[in-house]
Amino acid sequence: MDPNKVDEGKMSDDGEIASVMGFSGFGKKARTFDLEAIFEQTRRTAIERSQQVLEERQMDDHMEQEGESSESVKSSLPALKDKAAADTSSSDSGSDSDSELIGPPLPPQLTAQGDDPGSTAHSDEDDDEGESQDDDDDDNPVKKIPDTHEITLQHGTKTVSALALDPSGARLVTGGYDYDVRFWDFAGMDQGVQAFRSLQPCECHQITSLQYSNTGDVILVISGNAQAKVLDRDGFNVMECSKGDQYIVDMAKTKGHTAMLNNGCWHPKMREEFMTCSNDGTVRTWDLSSGKAHKAVFKPRSFQGKKVVPTCCTYSRDGKLIAAGCQDGTIQIWDRNLSVHTKFHCRQAHIPGSDTSCIAFSYDGVTLASRGGDDTLKTWDIRNFKKPVNVATGLNNYFTMTDCCFSPDDRLLVTGTSVKKDGGNGKLAFFDRASFQKVYEIEVTNASVVRCLWHPKLNQIMVGTSNGLVKVYYDPVKSHRGAKLCVVKSQRKERQAETLTQDYIITPHALPMFREARQRSTRKQLEKDRLDPKKSNKPEPPVSGPGRGGRVAAHGGTLSSFIVKNIALDKTDDSNPRQAILRHAKEASENPYWIAPAYTHTQPVPLFAEESDDDEEAEKEPEWKKRKI
Repeated sequence: MDPNKVDEGKMSDDGEIASVMGFSGFGKKARTFDLEAIFEQTRRTAIERSQQVLEERQMDDHMEQEGESSESVKSSLPALKDKAAADTSSSDSGSDSDSELIGPPLPPQLTAQGDDPGSTAHSDEDDDEGESQDDDDDDNPVKKIPDTHEITLQHGTKTVSALALDPSGARLVTGGYDYDVRFWDFAGMDQGVQAFRSLQPCECHQITSLQYSNTGDVILVISGNAQAKVLDRDGFNVMECSKGDQYIVDMAKTKGHTAMLNNGCWHPKMREEFMTCSNDGTVRTWDLSSGKAHKAVFKPRSFQGKKVVPTCCTYSRDGKLIAAGCQDGTIQIWDRNLSVHTKFHCRQAHIPGSDTSCIAFSYDGVTLASRGGDDTLKTWDIRNFKKPVNVATGLNNYFTMTDCCFSPDDRLLVTGTSVKKDGGNGKLAFFDRASFQKVYEIEVTNASVVRCLWHPKLNQIMVGTSNGLVKVYYDPVKSHRGAKLCVVKSQRKERQAETLTQDYIITPHALPMFREARQRSTRKQLEKDRLDPKKSNKPEPPVSGPGRGGRVAAHGGTLSSFIVKNIALDKTDDSNPRQAILRHAKEASENPYWIAPAYTHTQPVPLFAEESDDDEEAEKEPEWKKRKI
């Protein structure tokens, strides 16, 4: 049997079935896609387009030098473009040979590439430009400084001596010489930038240092007294360190500091441990759960073994080392678990007698930066702690808490400079960590820059000045949250209740029933006042009887009144006092009472001294002629 006839029969049967069921045919086969071939074709097209872009750039660079060659190359470009277009059109014609498609459509990425092959080339150009810009930013750390915008927070009128940001960057805490600690919430502030809480946790002591813990739930407050305090996020007291006995010579034997505090900080790994240093010559570590006594005591010593006052202290990034800068210019570092001998000791880090205001470890934990009171900024390698790696001079420092800190990428070192009153503007200086050259500076205000803080999460710089201002520098592109949250909020207006009601003020004495009649003359008023015992000050009448209300009776109530009464009733005549006395002489001689009974046994008959002529003459002489014996 012929197979062609069989196929014709099947086709006729299909046509009959299709006519019966009411449609023209059973349809065509679903399209199948070779995804690997499509991706390969896309990759080749992208390579070709990138080569064309490179050739165009090279031609633009050499247009002036090689004019003829550039024209020939340009003439060849349309041929290359036509060839690429022919390749893509052939691939498109092969793929779109069937007008009706059955099955899922192409992914949008592949359709976009198929419609516009040059889009891959443009995307590659954008990527190359973005990568080149990123490389330039990476090479130049100055471009990462967020200083395009700033906001000003008014803490007070005195020096802002303490700054702290919580780890999330949501809240800022400031403290100053005016004893105040102010809380600022970036998410809750508007353009008015007002603190939501202000308190004086240490009464009349200046705030020296503030720092949030790693979890951000408590704040360490260091002030001018001998007891550090720990507050919660809302400013309520959590713990207060105990005070030591100032009469004990060995400071390790007492349970706390005995002199004013200089600095303090939290442990970077252990959430309940913090450290303080004081003028009593000790650095102490404390535990938040038990603040009755310190955990460990570190005692800095001079070259002669004498007590030295630590002015600043800090932990290393891993928390294993404790470093302290002292008044004699030394920097001493201990192992946290060995408190007797120092692990690293630099004898002449700064000039003796100058207070080292700040020491800070870099993020890699190898470099230590120190801000001295001798107007210098130095970096040290703790692996070779004999001499500084780099030194910057001419940085005025008039405060014992002037900061220095590292940038988040660990490539810059930041510190502030001090100025005298009306002596210019305080500056924020940026030094390259490798070359230690001043690469950038910001003029903050016409006062000294005391505190500076570069938050790594917000990428914003907080600066505290000596005139009571806090400057926040940020970049809308490079910074995150923080000051950007409160700047976009418009300042709230105070709501004033406006009521259009007519108020009637009624005083009781204005009514006719309470109104007193006006006096026409003063004589009648004086007569009335005379009859009033209070207005006329009438004296109180004498008390009759035994007395009442603290007053005694007029007669016989007291001894004085009894004596007065007897004297008044005495009828004797005292006009001649000699006769009044001699009338008792007979009774006194017969019944002696005072003197005579004492001499009855020894001298029953009294003997009196006889008066001589000499005595009479002596009595006649005046007093000033008498001989002094």
